[in-house]
Amino acid sequence: MKDFAGRFAVVTGGGTGMGRELARQLIAEGCSVAMCDVSAKNMAQTIALCEADRIPQGARITAHLADVSDEAQLIRFRDEAMAAHEADHLDLLFNNAGIGGGGGFVDGDRSEWERTFNVCWGGVYLGCRTFMPLILAAKEAHIINTASINGFWASLGPQVSHTAYAAAKFAVKGFTEALITDLRLNAPHVKCSVVMPGHIGTEIASNTRKVIHGGEDDSLSPQELAVARERMARAGMDAASIPDAAIQAMVAEQARRFLEDAPMTAAAAATVILDGVRAEQWRILVGDDAHKIDALVRADPENAYEPIFFQRLAESAGWQLNGIAGNRES
Repeated sequence: MKDFAGRFAVVTGGGTGMGRELARQLIAEGCSVAMCDVSAKNMAQTIALCEADRIPQGARITAHLADVSDEAQLIRFRDEAMAAHEADHLDLLFNNAGIGGGGGFVDGDRSEWERTFNVCWGGVYLGCRTFMPLILAAKEAHIINTASINGFWASLGPQVSHTAYAAAKFAVKGFTEALITDLRLNAPHVKCSVVMPGHIGTEIASNTRKVIHGGEDDSLSPQELAVARERMARAGMDAASIPDAAIQAMVAEQARRFLEDAPMTAAAAATVILDGVRAEQWRILVGDDAHKIDALVRADPENAYEPIFFQRLAESAGWQLNGIAGNRES
């Protein structure tokens, strides 16, 4: 699929980040897009940006509220999207929606853990289940599932538990790789790709807080403050002596730096992804740091979770270690 003009694409998580930029670039090429997100406000901003970019004649974009971890909501999204676009098939499925968080399995909050896992893995699984009949109905189609470098390296560093997100992204990677043979045997006109970004400048940190803890403001809940203090203590800081307001400021600064100081923008990441789809790459690494981490993990897998390995990895990838977590999240 070298040209997206005249195609029809579904993008989950289209309200911000890479989902927003995928929608913008697809629309700019003349591809119609149906996007879903849990935030109508964010999707309205995406549509406004597409309109400012000028939507080519014949292409259109629609927004649909849906939580990708809920199959009933995805089915409703599918039915609304197909009706709105008067379509009987789907050319491109971008299972992009995701959140961070989840933390530890041993001592973390189970509901938060399962929320992260269900969005990041369940959203991909249910997305493929929900839209597969429409994908199969196309003359040629492509499924694009977003994993992460945490899909081949299950860590944020030695001081942070990261099991929910990493487990979900490993599941996405393994599922997509298995689909290669499945599709080749049963639907050879359909291709698939797994996307593994490194540090991309997105609003995943603030979006995750809103999805898991609710609310629209930036204030931390008592639970979030407790988690932040725990991470600070693990990093050797005297967390008990730091006021709540100072922790709030540190978390806000960390989110700002994750968005604004990232080595790659969401727009640049979307371009890499779409170029990979055109080239029919089943494995799309996004960012120089993703390529470097991939090489380091492959070269020394036995020591991949030792503190010295993380230090070497961070130096190679150019990460700026900072803040409460002491690292970054993709």
